[in-house]
Amino acid sequence: MKVKNRTIFENDNLHVLRGLDTDSIDLIYLDPPFNSNRTFEAPVGSEAAGATFKDFWTLEDLDNASHGELADREPELYHAISATEFSHGKSMKAYLIMMSIRMLEMFRILKLTGTLYLHCDDNASHYLKMVMDSVFGKENFRNEIIWQRAITTKGNLKKGLARDSDIIFRYSKSDTYVWNVEAVTIPYDLANLDEKTKRQYYCVEPETGRRFSLTSVTAQNHDPDSHLTYAVMGVVRTWRWAEDRMRKEIEAGRIVQTRPGNVPRYKRYLDEQKGKRLNNIWVDIPNLTARSKERIGYPTQKPLALLERIIGASSNPGDTVLDPFCGCATTCVAAERLKRQWIGIDLSPKSYELVKSRFEQNGITKSIIHRKDEPKLSKQNQTYKRSLFGIQEGKCNGCQTLFPFRSMTVNYVIAKSKGGTDAPDNLQVLCRACSSKKKNRTQKQNN
Repeated sequence: MKVKNRTIFENDNLHVLRGLDTDSIDLIYLDPPFNSNRTFEAPVGSEAAGATFKDFWTLEDLDNASHGELADREPELYHAISATEFSHGKSMKAYLIMMSIRMLEMFRILKLTGTLYLHCDDNASHYLKMVMDSVFGKENFRNEIIWQRAITTKGNLKKGLARDSDIIFRYSKSDTYVWNVEAVTIPYDLANLDEKTKRQYYCVEPETGRRFSLTSVTAQNHDPDSHLTYAVMGVVRTWRWAEDRMRKEIEAGRIVQTRPGNVPRYKRYLDEQKGKRLNNIWVDIPNLTARSKERIGYPTQKPLALLERIIGASSNPGDTVLDPFCGCATTCVAAERLKRQWIGIDLSPKSYELVKSRFEQNGITKSIIHRKDEPKLSKQNQTYKRSLFGIQEGKCNGCQTLFPFRSMTVNYVIAKSKGGTDAPDNLQVLCRACSSKKKNRTQKQNN
């Protein structure tokens, strides 16, 4: 079903995910339990007091049907997960089945232009990537982001290196995903430049203190007959710009000659550059400390800056962001600040209280919807899809080609606009290509 903006579901996220419409979410960020074999509790007296969750799993924690469902939908993945029991025990197997069932639903509800970010650590990251490759396809893996939580390392390093980083896997649903490079471009901090940038912008203008570098304005290939070949400051070259443009730059003081006879060069100021583009190792956003203003005491709270970077990079204003393990609602607050719509899901009743509190903390006056029910699909339920997949023996009813279960969508034989009904005998499963091609025609016309 279509869920209204600013909704917090207090429920098992699997039940809620199954009620969300297919292809309805633009961006998913999840910071699930890491299978760390710990129990987390917020400190007494903090805003998050009362929030608690266990981060260890047993097979008894799973609905028995989860095994059969995963084996039915992704048999190869189920067998791979079963093998983890031999190296990591039943707890890891239970955890991965729990995550896989939910990941399949997240794949379904994500738009073709959508992106999913999975936050984890080294307890299960290697197995979670295997799950993600299976569900999303390894060709849709985009990045393994290493987020360094601590800027300075503390503690005894006699037995090894500090574990000061988390891992964030970034997957898209297709190759037409949203990507805003401005969100991962960091403006230069003129007061605290790194050595590489200082070397590149080595000159300092005495009058203004502005840093600049001198770059070439000559064309790559010298052509004596080109209209770009002319004299500048007594030097004849084939220049990058036409003579009128070059004269304007000279008058503005942007073309300089370090000594008579030298080739003139262009003065490029550092404070005019867009900034430094990030790679996949993020060291500029520290984790929250006890003294951080946004800290509310939630045991696994992440910085707003981290979520704002992710949301800004992979969504646009007005898009819908989902956090199925929203905890203290950092994703919800970051999405609101960036003018995105959002949906949060968490088992704890504290999540609704915390998002209200954090909205007040950030001066946001919008009302929040609190739901404890389970949404119902506007489109046909996955149960139909499984039955139809079996009836059609795994073949698309259009091109008659075998496809994985996850690559099929439920479609009408006769479109409702042409008089078709929701009756099971008017339903079929098609591959994405045939579903896109069919539109409102009958299947017979489409063939």
